Amino acid sequence: MHFSSGINCPPYETADAYLQVTRGCSHNQCLFCTYFKDQRFAKSPLEEIEADIQEMHAWFGTPKRVFLQGADGFAADYDTLVRVADLLHEHVPSVESIGGYARIDNFFDKTQDQLRELANLGYENPYIGVESGDDAVLRRINKGYTAAQAREVLEKIDAAGMPYIVNFLGGAGVHGYGLANAQLTAKLYDGLHPSMVNASMLTLVPGTPLCRAMEKGRYEESTETEKLEEVRELVRCLTNDTVFMNEHASNLFHVQCRIPYAKDELLKYIDDFIGRSTEEGLRGYREAVTRAFR
Repeated sequence: MHFSSGINCPPYETADAYLQVTRGCSHNQCLFCTYFKDQRFAKSPLEEIEADIQEMHAWFGTPKRVFLQGADGFAADYDTLVRVADLLHEHVPSVESIGGYARIDNFFDKTQDQLRELANLGYENPYIGVESGDDAVLRRINKGYTAAQAREVLEKIDAAGMPYIVNFLGGAGVHGYGLANAQLTAKLYDGLHPSMVNASMLTLVPGTPLCRAMEKGRYEESTETEKLEEVRELVRCLTNDTVFMNEHASNLFHVQCRIPYAKDELLKYIDDFIGRSTEEGLRGYREAVTRAFR
């Protein structure tokens, strides 16, 4: 099978089969990101995809789910995604659903009816790297779209009936700015129906543009305590009935729970965690994560 880089997926997708439909990242200009810097974005030829699907049993047995590879597999054209689903159902009938990483702009060229058809074909829970609902933060990390554009896309996916996952990048604002980032991201998600809100925390890896900006005094990183306060504020402000997940390696604590049912318990847990933590200890964890991400 063709994999132009190592397998990339969230921890909860490790039991899936993997299929490359794009390589690299269609944007590849986020200032904090370390992935896919050695690759030029390209869409996989359909002949290559079909050959890989025919090999899938030998690699993955009888998988129930396929997680598309590439930084944003949903950058593939609608017709390609339809053909991928048809081929999977033909050659790997055990497959029940198809996911993958996605960017907001992957859905600009796909209509609500097309998304509904993709959902009918088994596409569900793409992991959409929204990061923030704050335009100042989105500009600061160079995500390449606005909060209004993100809202329009998420409403379209919602209306199409496709389950999806959104995320939040804590610490993406500068020192002293985190609460606004959390509040505006919760506002972006208000009234929507994501199946999961996944949180992670900014880790400034040496060599990334954001880290170089910090070294030159043009960016002041949030403290680790601020990052905790930020994720607490996100939880406090979220109005969605969804799963809240905070299990990425970048996070200072790890938890998965249903909100709003467990919101009060989760807020108390975060308060207790902040109360028994020191900035020095938290910073030690961040430094260890930074070394791992290099």
